Amino acid sequence: MIIVPTAMIIDDSRAMRLILRRIVTQLGFEVHEAGNGKEALDLLETVDPMPQVALIDWNMPVMNGLEFVTAVRSQERFRQMTLMMVTTESEHGQIVRALAAGAHEYVIKPFTPEAIAEKLALLGLVPSGIV
Repeated sequence: MIIVPTAMIIDDSRAMRLILRRIVTQLGFEVHEAGNGKEALDLLETVDPMPQVALIDWNMPVMNGLEFVTAVRSQERFRQMTLMMVTTESEHGQIVRALAAGAHEYVIKPFTPEAIAEKLALLGLVPSGIV
């Protein structure tokens, strides 16, 4: 049985979700989408298997990306999920906060498809030969 990797894209911008969906789908991922951190947490309760990676925007209504990272890291059952911030927040202090909260990687918008693929390869989520 072939196991298809899954990704969750969490961004309040429909256009950004579409862009990220296109990139990770081409890398072989199935995709779940959420418009904010709360919606993503609710979705995590229903999806099986759990996504290997979440690509998370910082600035969203209801629950922002940093709050989502903190919430996920506080629950043992979600600890295996890789978290990657994909955001316009470029200030060094913000990057440090996200990584300290439990994000594994940080990509600043605007980005190239290659930048996303390279980060996913660095995290061991796609074969480096694909990038």
